[in-house]
Amino acid sequence: MSVSSATSLRPSPVSQPEWILIFGSSLTVIAILSIVTFLLIREHGSAQLSATRAASNIVQLIDADVLHNVELYDLSLQGLISASQRTDLTLVSPQIRHLVLFDRAIAAPHKGDILLLDKHGDVLADSASVEPRTGNFADREYFQSHVQNPDSGMFISRPFRARRNDHDWRISFSRRISSQTGEFLGIAEAAMRLSYFNQLFRSLSIDRDSSVNLISTDGFLLAQEPLLADDLIGKDFSNRPNFMRILREGNGSFSSESSRDRTQRLYTFSRVGNLPLIVVVALSTDEVFASWKRTAVLTSFATGVLCIGLLWLTWLLCLELRRRHSAEQELEQLAATDGLTGLANRRTLDQTLNLEWARAQRSGHALSLLMIDVDHFKAFNDKHGHQLGDEALTAVARVIKSNIRRPGDLAARYGGEEFAVVLPDTEGDGAARIAENIRAAIEQDELVNAQDSPITVSIGLSIWSGAQEGSPETLIFAADKALYQAKYSGRNRVVAG
Repeated sequence: MSVSSATSLRPSPVSQPEWILIFGSSLTVIAILSIVTFLLIREHGSAQLSATRAASNIVQLIDADVLHNVELYDLSLQGLISASQRTDLTLVSPQIRHLVLFDRAIAAPHKGDILLLDKHGDVLADSASVEPRTGNFADREYFQSHVQNPDSGMFISRPFRARRNDHDWRISFSRRISSQTGEFLGIAEAAMRLSYFNQLFRSLSIDRDSSVNLISTDGFLLAQEPLLADDLIGKDFSNRPNFMRILREGNGSFSSESSRDRTQRLYTFSRVGNLPLIVVVALSTDEVFASWKRTAVLTSFATGVLCIGLLWLTWLLCLELRRRHSAEQELEQLAATDGLTGLANRRTLDQTLNLEWARAQRSGHALSLLMIDVDHFKAFNDKHGHQLGDEALTAVARVIKSNIRRPGDLAARYGGEEFAVVLPDTEGDGAARIAENIRAAIEQDELVNAQDSPITVSIGLSIWSGAQEGSPETLIFAADKALYQAKYSGRNRVVAG
């Protein structure tokens, strides 16, 4: 294993503390987002529930008021029918007869006329005057309905315009008059101005984009407040999906897109007693959820800032941890590296040699050690100075490192001008070849021998083959002994011990 300054340039892998910090921060952000999302969804449901309850209260108020007024109209009709069947009324004056016929008639600002019609549709009695008007109502829907249907129950007509001068919108409440044998004798009819519903609806608190509607069960719009379009009263909505759902469910609430203006609305509806009338409160979802949307925007913004800030702090902490980790690696590298040559220092050499010795003993493989000494370095240093001497040592270290190619090999500075090379799993021939390559390369290197004093090295080689006993110190001693033999033999050579 060779040690170099290049290792400091490699990108540091993410450390365990960084993984823990990133995981914890991510988990916290996910938890915050999940909690805020859950709360916003719950508040959205609460806003819808609150709006539904308010609309239901409005519907109940309208139901009660409309049902009460319809009952009054029905009482008036029943009183008129009962009085019309008295035979003694033909003997009294028209004024008395008028009072008896209409004594139960309701008095309300929005009440229309109450009429008693014969079987041909002609007016027999008129609540508006003692002398009944001249007119025939046989073409009216309510009249034709009673002719065809023997049921004596009350009939509520579709909206129609009055024949009087005001031509206002009205609906009719009517009952059939039958003989004891079931023969059709005529009808009692009372008209109600639809302005009654508008006044009733106007007294309620409804947002400007919402509306209160009264629809007959056959799909005709009877009243709407506020009136969203002039041509809506009397319009048939029976084929609209929302009305079909309202008619099918009878009472309830749902959110759907309006088929008229394509806006999302919250519909709350109820059948008015046993009458063929349905009250529908259509609330604009934009208004229902306006407050919730403002809260959601502010909450989402605050949550986003919080999460971004948390992630930013996590990023800063990761950078700090990485800087600290890099500094620790650099310090560790400095502690293991010779400052001048960039090779491993004596401490690293001792640790590596002990490890490789133990491994070689376990595996039985050979372990070789080269001790390299620069020849006549003291004379070179005295002649050229310490700066050039340091440059020469650096150049020698570079050549040694360039000839150590295996990842498991280690080149180190042993001390002064002396170097060592640990060669695991290397027999004598291979170690001698490497040593000779180093010696020859230093002798021929132009940078090493750039001065007028050539530099050579002597190399001592020792091998542990697994057959003999010993220790790392024994290997070093043998390599040192071989090195001295190389020097005393003339230098610039390799000697195996």
